[in-house]
Amino acid sequence: MKNDLHICAPASAQINPLDSATLNDKKKHIMPITPRPDICFLKGEGHYLFDQNGKTYLDLVQGWAVNTLGHSPSVIQQALQAQSQQLLNPGPAFYNQPMLDLAQTLCQHSVFDQAFFANSGAEANEGAIKLARKWGQQHKQGAFKIITFNDGFHGRTLATMSATGKAAFAPLFEPKVSGFEKVPFNDLSATEQAIDNHTVAIMLELVQGEAGVIPANSAFIEGIAQLCEQHNLLLIIDEVQTGIARTGSLFAYQQYNLSPDIMTLGKGLGGGVPISALLVKQAVSCFDYGDQGGTFNGNPLMCAVANAVLNEVLAPHFISHVQEISLYFQQALSTLSETFDLGKVRGSGLLLALDCGSYSAPEIVGKARELGLLLNAPRENTLRFMPALTLKKTEVDKGVALLHNIFTSLAPIAAHR
Repeated sequence: MKNDLHICAPASAQINPLDSATLNDKKKHIMPITPRPDICFLKGEGHYLFDQNGKTYLDLVQGWAVNTLGHSPSVIQQALQAQSQQLLNPGPAFYNQPMLDLAQTLCQHSVFDQAFFANSGAEANEGAIKLARKWGQQHKQGAFKIITFNDGFHGRTLATMSATGKAAFAPLFEPKVSGFEKVPFNDLSATEQAIDNHTVAIMLELVQGEAGVIPANSAFIEGIAQLCEQHNLLLIIDEVQTGIARTGSLFAYQQYNLSPDIMTLGKGLGGGVPISALLVKQAVSCFDYGDQGGTFNGNPLMCAVANAVLNEVLAPHFISHVQEISLYFQQALSTLSETFDLGKVRGSGLLLALDCGSYSAPEIVGKARELGLLLNAPRENTLRFMPALTLKKTEVDKGVALLHNIFTSLAPIAAHR
């Protein structure tokens, strides 16, 4: 394996460089809410990104599981152009054709009856929390408490941060929204013990992405469904990260014996543009006029893009390709793990994780970026992979070869066992 391995640009990529002085002058005006490297991406094409110096990166993060079809796919370009020539935003108090089409498609391919569109996963989850509490007022003597799970992640609004089980969020922005009872993930007994007369819902991810791609056990989910039925609780499934074929089925709940009351979508629904959805069964739909809304919610421009994304995802062989490439990727990561004495490969579809054993995942992410490979480290010893669902074996091979190169440089003895 060569130590000078780098990612090469597709022949069609052309960008105009941005000099370092201009970048440094401009970036001081960006609020520092996350550590960012001195990189400004100017172009994206499929599985690749190009920075201000023309350097090429193989992107296995894709906006944190956002770019379902990769960077700047032609179907999204065409949808944006066509819809922008027709109608941008008549306002949320009116129907528009793309909104109607999108709601119909999502409901026809799920167990839900109605959809509300918003702009982010956090906003969709905020709506789910509000809806559950409204339902509790009307149908469960004012019950309002929602059971969520340690290490779960539901967003960064005040209510969704309150629902999130991320330890780093605990001391922030107090006092938070009350009424969230957090219990250990995959612990059915603890979940049952947390239920009381004030409990209205259980809210969870079927795969905890920010925790390092931790899937829910089938027996746990079956038990959760039984608890919801037994105690008349709503079951809210957060599929902001797992939805739209990310885990190898259109929705992750379809891999379990589940019929949720509420589901939230985001990220991959727009393929790179801001749109999310709150899907509900009709029996749960209890908002009164004015309870929920938003200036840009359900606007035709974003809905047209989501329709284009769904049209691709629902095409024959698309999801089977995700399943096939997932198996190939998992096998390649497993071989890498065996070579360097790493840990488990987790996940399904193209939401995968590799435990790095004694290696530092953030250090690996940094070295990979230097070589032109974009990865994510949600935990100190975990790499997460969220590539476009159109990923090919050639990109898998490139990415794993670079990782092999990196692990060799970090531990050359382990590489030749």
